[in-house]
Amino acid sequence: MRMSFGMEARQVQSQKLAPRMIQSMEILQLPVLALQERVEQELTENPLLEVQEDELPPAEAEEENVDPNSPTEDERELVVRDDQSNSDDFERLANMDNEMPQSFDDFRTSTNRMQEAQDRQHDLMANATERPESLNDFLIHQLSELDIDSDVEEIAQKIISTLDARNGGYFKSSLRDLLPADHSDEDLAKAEEALSVVQSLDPRGIAARDLRECLLNQLHADMDYYEELSVLIRDHLEDLAENRLPLIVKKTGLEIERIQLARREFHHLNPKPGAAFLETYVQVVSPDVIVELDEDGKYVIRLEDDRIPSLRVSEYYRSRLADANATQEEKDYIRRKIESANWLIEAIEQRRGTVRRVAEAIVSRQRRFLDDGPEFIEPLKMQQVADDVQVSASTISRAVDDKWIQTPRGIFPLRRFFVHGTRSDDGEDIAWETIKMKLNEVIEKENKENPFSDDELVDELSKLGLPIARRTITKYRKKLGIPSSRQRKDWSKKSK
Repeated sequence: MRMSFGMEARQVQSQKLAPRMIQSMEILQLPVLALQERVEQELTENPLLEVQEDELPPAEAEEENVDPNSPTEDERELVVRDDQSNSDDFERLANMDNEMPQSFDDFRTSTNRMQEAQDRQHDLMANATERPESLNDFLIHQLSELDIDSDVEEIAQKIISTLDARNGGYFKSSLRDLLPADHSDEDLAKAEEALSVVQSLDPRGIAARDLRECLLNQLHADMDYYEELSVLIRDHLEDLAENRLPLIVKKTGLEIERIQLARREFHHLNPKPGAAFLETYVQVVSPDVIVELDEDGKYVIRLEDDRIPSLRVSEYYRSRLADANATQEEKDYIRRKIESANWLIEAIEQRRGTVRRVAEAIVSRQRRFLDDGPEFIEPLKMQQVADDVQVSASTISRAVDDKWIQTPRGIFPLRRFFVHGTRSDDGEDIAWETIKMKLNEVIEKENKENPFSDDELVDELSKLGLPIARRTITKYRKKLGIPSSRQRKDWSKKSK
């Protein structure tokens, strides 16, 4: 094989997204709160972009002999194009008001805009929630109130520092790892004492080395069925979890009624006592679309975008393009910022129109869901809505991403309405969500002394005209958190 260096011409076809299209897709994908933040950021970074002031009321417009519905010459949209001379626009710009300062330094952020940003930051800090007490702080506070040996307290503090609320507050380290390499048996005994001290703190069951120890540490002699619970947790935890009560009766000699009563108390124990100190994130939901039923029984759609201000390009900076005193650097800067501002304004308008059309298509196809409830949701693919709106399926995906719709049935993510399904014996399309609800209903109504196996659930759903495979039944049963037939079995009447 011969290798050589040289130059050659080659024709290659490739597809690249223009920056304008990329920005449009980004804006489309943003939910309303994120879009509001994006607009505020653009207002701060682009001095040529400003909020459109409210139009004069009709009465004031008549007093000034101004038609509020007809734009003035200065309000016409300006678009600077590199492939045109733009002579008409420059002539119009020459007649604009020039009362503002003529300095390039005026491009810096105005004092009012800086003050608005500071006010928003102040409000954010004022409304911030106080950080909750952590698991480690809670335990250290209790430890400080105990009268114990200083060496034991020091080791207890080390133990507490290893605990993590995310794994339930279990002690996953080794006591030897917390001691010096040349530790003595006395040091190890103090470490064992320190662990016992930590395990005596609230919440009960904290710093356990495994699930069995965690549950046993939560028991106390005053509890109902204390003896039975101790035996069940210490020696028959797996059998209890699998509902093998007759086997426990055979091994322990306990009456099945007492085992069942003890199991009820068992369910009050906490397998992850430290998890209560996790900082839970509560998503703030703000609907992008609101659907309401009017007096004629028709669903009316409106966008909840009042927070998004109407934007325009600053007339003053437009006029600088035709100013003889403006440098070429200024004009190039203005052209870039005008182009950026117009792109943003157009992207927001495109987002508004696309989200509205997508919502209208979803509401049209999911009318039964809105009329009768979630169990009547129809199978729906994004391609179907894409055909209705005449855009690509990827555009539909961006349009519904992280957006919510407020309906008479509640607030739902827009993606909630896109579900797959199957066909019933009658030839009707049935959504998998509906099948899950039917499966749950069948299991709720079953005889708990002889619950349905997954094979029997296939037969029961088939009687309802829903031909579902066994593996599908098993998958959805697990997704719904429904245990197996053996675990659902009620042994209360099988003791004799």
